[in-house]
Amino acid sequence: MSQEDRAAFLKEVQARFDKKVRENEIAVIEHWKDQVDRILTMKPEGIASLQLQIKKISEMMANRIKMLKKG
Repeated sequence: MSQEDRAAFLKEVQARFDKKVRENEIAVIEHWKDQVDRILTMKPEGIASLQLQIKKISEMMANRIKMLKKG
């Protein structure tokens, strides 16, 4: 494999990797946006119920971070 072939191969692999990372980031952002949008559509009785929903999302995020750090 020549130097040019290796460079082309590495460029192609990097492009695929970048695309996959971008797709994963979009999926993650869409998931959390959906969670926040659910809160926006709620009609909370007061601040306490809104805080509870925000706390639930925060806990979900914390759990996901723990899982990602483990594996």
